[in-house]
Amino acid sequence: MSTSEIVTAQERIWYAILLLPSFIIYTTSMVGETNRAPFDLPEAEGELVGGFHTEYSSLKFALFFLAEYVNMVTVSALATTLFLGGWRAPFPFSMIPGANEGWLPLVWFFGKVLAFIFIFIWLRGTLPRLRYDQFMDFGWKVLIPVALGWVFVVGAARVAISEDLISNTRILTWLAAPVAALLLISLILEYRKSKKETVETEATAPSFPVPPMSAARTNRTNRPEVETKRGSDG
Repeated sequence: MSTSEIVTAQERIWYAILLLPSFIIYTTSMVGETNRAPFDLPEAEGELVGGFHTEYSSLKFALFFLAEYVNMVTVSALATTLFLGGWRAPFPFSMIPGANEGWLPLVWFFGKVLAFIFIFIWLRGTLPRLRYDQFMDFGWKVLIPVALGWVFVVGAARVAISEDLISNTRILTWLAAPVAALLLISLILEYRKSKKETVETEATAPSFPVPPMSAARTNRTNRPEVETKRGSDG
């Protein structure tokens, strides 16, 4: 579990390519773990004015947001180490002699971390907030089954490699392709299902925020009689 050994193992190919389903699952989970859109339901800044942040101000308020962004940087750095080769130069810069020497590894590492932070901000600006039932359906019906199936596939491949049944370790890339395709299909089906539910809800919903009430009209034919009666009483 040495992070330096994990980075060294990605010298030829990143785990983001070799273990594509793991990369997709981790990226989705880290967005939910940091309570960022579209999984920011615990905070819901638009509805709750920042949630529990309303109880604080000044330095304490700033520290809460600082902790949120530190959490984003932490999970981004972990994803960079596990899946994007860590401090190693990306292709095609890796072909340049000396690309992984001196202070350049810091540039590659922080550049990859900034790319993940850009993804966080991009998702927040483009995707709407999911309902809690949609979040749970996505986790229990898509992510967890795909993750368990992928663990079984990777374990079987590792056993086959250790027993010399498979000579080329890049067979994992071919195993990742169908699992990634299943994950993509699941996402598309889940999106179409949620979109269909939204359309059906809008179709059955009234056109006004409050259902229109039938206007009560006064009987104008009796008004002259009322005025005549008032005149006679006077």
